[in-house]
Amino acid sequence: MDLNTRGVVSYLLWPVSGVFYVLSKIRRSLYHFGIFRINRFKVPVVVVGNITVGGSGKTPIVIKLVEYFKQQGRRVGVVSRGYGGSHTNASLLVNADTNALVSGDEPLLIATQTQVPVMVNKCRSQAVQDLIEQHQVEVVISDDGLQHYAMSRTVEIAVIDGHRRFGNGFFLPAGPLRESLSRLKSVDFVINNGSVFPGEISAQIKPTHFVNLITGEKKPLDFFSHQTCHGVAGIGHPQRFFQTLMQLGVEVQQHEFTDHYQYQVKDLEFDDNHPIIMTAKDWVKCRDFANEKMYYLEIDLDISDDFFTNLTAKI
Repeated sequence: MDLNTRGVVSYLLWPVSGVFYVLSKIRRSLYHFGIFRINRFKVPVVVVGNITVGGSGKTPIVIKLVEYFKQQGRRVGVVSRGYGGSHTNASLLVNADTNALVSGDEPLLIATQTQVPVMVNKCRSQAVQDLIEQHQVEVVISDDGLQHYAMSRTVEIAVIDGHRRFGNGFFLPAGPLRESLSRLKSVDFVINNGSVFPGEISAQIKPTHFVNLITGEKKPLDFFSHQTCHGVAGIGHPQRFFQTLMQLGVEVQQHEFTDHYQYQVKDLEFDDNHPIIMTAKDWVKCRDFANEKMYYLEIDLDISDDFFTNLTAKI
């Protein structure tokens, strides 16, 4: 769909967006005035979410927060809805051996990279309670859930894609907004992932290594420079990943899949012997049929120390 067609469709859907906007306001008010019940907990809950659909880079921030609290000596756990996974009954404790088809890719990635308890439940409040009771956590981080108002929270962090920001500014389904821009005034922190904007905390994702899916061997960032490679991405914003590879000197043959895509072996069968590079989120879904040609790009997150100091003061 070209830009002109998307623009026409967005305007045609604008009346539906108006209904979505009104319903979102009513729903939040029902929790605010105590008509709908809010579940409260004895430990701090930090929500990392956004006001738009699509990938804004929440998961790297969740992982960074987990690492920070672990360094502080605090027992930390993560809750997630498990989007894209098949699990629906009660809570599921995710570990490195969990199948991504069951848990969803993001919970599995977080569990694999942080080694902390990650609990998946469509009802986030129940996941939080189960983490507290079963694992005696002292801090809970919710991967997404800014709009899950039944779950009380101590700190709200809204993440913004620094390049796409709020798209056309329309509500679903005509645009990407889940809530109005005024919602950002009520959160504790607004993190700008990938750019700089006044009043927002700048965070930059930086690549660190290429990691072989079979051996775990790490290769330096110039390892594939001037080589033709297949770039594979099933994330919210694949072009950002491909651009990163090109900045590293990789001659990328781009293979874009939908967010949370569940890979089959045939998806990664190419008529050549070029290396295949994917994101870490794709890696956890390709482990069972990986081969020696496959690598994922390991990343880290740069964010100011002041952010963590201010966060600690709130919990």
